[in-house]
Amino acid sequence: MPLKTSVRRCKGFGFIAMLACSSMISSVVAEDLSWTGAEQGANKDGSIPAWEGTDKPLAGYTYGKFRGDYWSHKDEKPLLTIDSSNVDKYADKLPPGEVAVLKAVPGYQLPVYPTHRDCGYPASVAANTKASLSRSKIAADGWSLQDAVLPSIPFPQPKSGIEAMWNFLGRYQGVGVIWPLGRTYISPRPGGTEPLDIRYVQTYYMPWGEKSSSSPAQSPLFQGLFYGYVKPAALEGQALIQRYYWGKDTESFYYFPGQRRVRRLPSYAYDSPLIGFENQYPSDMVFMMIGNPDRFDWKIIGKKEMYVPYNAFGWTRFDANLKNSDWAGPKFVKPEYRRYELHRVLVIDGTVKKGARHNAPHKVFYLDEDSWLPAYGEDYDAQGKIWKVKEGTIIPMWDAGSCQNTAGIYVHDLASGRYLVDGVVTGLGKDILYLQTNNGDKTLKDDFYTPESLRAVSER
Repeated sequence: MPLKTSVRRCKGFGFIAMLACSSMISSVVAEDLSWTGAEQGANKDGSIPAWEGTDKPLAGYTYGKFRGDYWSHKDEKPLLTIDSSNVDKYADKLPPGEVAVLKAVPGYQLPVYPTHRDCGYPASVAANTKASLSRSKIAADGWSLQDAVLPSIPFPQPKSGIEAMWNFLGRYQGVGVIWPLGRTYISPRPGGTEPLDIRYVQTYYMPWGEKSSSSPAQSPLFQGLFYGYVKPAALEGQALIQRYYWGKDTESFYYFPGQRRVRRLPSYAYDSPLIGFENQYPSDMVFMMIGNPDRFDWKIIGKKEMYVPYNAFGWTRFDANLKNSDWAGPKFVKPEYRRYELHRVLVIDGTVKKGARHNAPHKVFYLDEDSWLPAYGEDYDAQGKIWKVKEGTIIPMWDAGSCQNTAGIYVHDLASGRYLVDGVVTGLGKDILYLQTNNGDKTLKDDFYTPESLRAVSER
């Protein structure tokens, strides 16, 4: 059965106070919603269609083939291109951070294509979401997820910003996501010519992601991460295991091959810089945001129609014959590897709590209504200026049975003039693997995510 929602009012604008409420936010009146909480119907002029159903690949697709060759809309051409010459015309359909990038980075452009609302979920997630409607609960601490029927969208009709954030943070990804080889690419320093190109192996494990139902109490481990550096030589052999929880601090353990020791890193979270990334990558910026959302007060600003990164299968082009120069320009990823569509997003504003600290004390996220994935994010510095502009490209990943941020993150740092891409397999010869059920892999067990296991794996 469809769900109902009530009118949402414009309030708490913060960084968008200078914009008129009527032009920034599309208030949502009582109407039929999908079980995910999205508006099922098209917008007034049809530029955003009604929800089309879960995307399926063309015949012949199997894991290991390039996904873009099997997408049914692969031959579409752009409807328009947004660049510095016309950005003011389209600024009402872009976040202020993306407008700033278009104006600051010469030659940057957004190719805009027809919209396809093709994100869905497995039937088990839909059933759990309906069960969660009367059960999901935020704990008395104001931020941790106390109860929900998992895997699901815990709060398809969120009444608060923290509920909306848990829809994203607790997103369905199956039971495991494996990068046989992944990369983080950071453009050269201003005046330099050499990028930072880190290669790694990586697994995310979600024990509650099986098709049967679970809860935070039954599965207190929210997520296990194993990350091992492959390149460059200076980082090779270093490895990390992290344990994320629904309601307590993240545990981090790091293997240093020169010492042949595993050390606990108690502060390797929030805004602490990741090791080896030239201070360009804070710990909690992975996949737009990772870890506990407890340092911020989160508010729902409202809904907005935006041109957002969507269905850009170029990010999944793992062809080993690709050179960096084929896809990565000196100032931005080439537009032929990116794609933007008009979608409705929920705008979530976060400000650092009194008594807490973060080097980006103001954050904004733009969550896609169909998937609850972040399409954009913005980090503001202590002076209130836009600092980092983040994109998370949303793509239907058929082996996952859902959409995912396949370009885990694409960031323009307006202060340093550099950009960063992470979570991609571009040019690496191996694709990401999503697992809806546990296949018995050694990394899909709770006891793999321990310091003892990290030492044993690293010293082999």
